[in-house]
Amino acid sequence: MKSWYALHTKVNYEKKVAYLLLQRQIETYLPEMTSDKEGIERIHPLFPGYLFMHLDLDTANPSHWQWTPGLRRIVAYGDEPIPVPLEVIDLIQHKVSELASAKNRPVYPFKPGDTVRIKNGPFRDLLAVFDKASTPGGRVQILLTVLNRSVRIRLDDSDLEKVKEPPGQVQPKRQRRTRGRGRPIRSA
Repeated sequence: MKSWYALHTKVNYEKKVAYLLLQRQIETYLPEMTSDKEGIERIHPLFPGYLFMHLDLDTANPSHWQWTPGLRRIVAYGDEPIPVPLEVIDLIQHKVSELASAKNRPVYPFKPGDTVRIKNGPFRDLLAVFDKASTPGGRVQILLTVLNRSVRIRLDDSDLEKVKEPPGQVQPKRQRRTRGRGRPIRSA
């Protein structure tokens, strides 16, 4: 009986392996998504280095797929290949179509560098700096300063609100305490 199996490929060989398996009449599925970077739209695999193959391993000749150039191995537990349930393949196909239909990504009311307040969760009422949108699904990346260290955190955009800063207000510079290498500044 045919089942879906995950294949691990060399870096950037997913399309080539899918093409070669298709030439051998083996059904494959390579989930891809588009990204828009600097105005250039690119198509890349959803799971870099992996694709799916639909095959009956009991009746198929292993040489038809095993020695495909660019293919590293079939994903297995020990020596036993692990079948991927059809429901998982259907879910991936559904999510890929959702991503494709969400071409018009959400527009956020924040720009990189804006000060935002976290409304929900364990960091509630803390101020952070908006960094960038991280996923088409509404997740954003912020920089939160904790213990004098900036930490990147991903949150839903609905958990943030923009903080209105009074114009012209500049953070005062901290006064130097040393000349460097631990030498204190002595006032004359």
